[in-house]
Amino acid sequence: MLSDTHGPRRWKSCPPQVAEHLRHADVILHAGDVCVASVLDELAQYAPVTAVRGNNDGPDVAEWGAPETVELDLAGLRVAMIHDSGQAVGRAARMRRRFPEADLVVFGHSHIPVDVTGEGAGGVRVFNPGSPTDRRRQPHGTVGLLDVVEGELVSARIVPVT
Repeated sequence: MLSDTHGPRRWKSCPPQVAEHLRHADVILHAGDVCVASVLDELAQYAPVTAVRGNNDGPDVAEWGAPETVELDLAGLRVAMIHDSGQAVGRAARMRRRFPEADLVVFGHSHIPVDVTGEGAGGVRVFNPGSPTDRRRQPHGTVGLLDVVEGELVSARIVPVT
């Protein structure tokens, strides 16, 4: 999964380190700030793509089919996705209220990788893959990898790609 690719300024084409992971993907989730739909078209060459719109996404991303939020079933795992989940304080509880059926909520916006399970929030896991192309103050550009088997999230990893 990806977020905040910011094409074409930051994402001219799929970086080789990212492509290596995408070649093995069954599905690609993009948590917004694609900026141009051509990035989604490029990602779709690797696997089916589900994306949400971010605050920097143009009308062509909406026309491509990216809504503000999405809820989907990944091999029995209930996943919700939104670009901006708001401030870190209270995030898990807020996401539980927003997506009461979700086992996992994927978000972007901050460019900061996050993987936490919210105590007192019904156990919802919130996950931000970070950005592969605009790391801001992070040590590496990153992507997220999920392994889902029969409705269970076997692993969720944040992987450096720069």
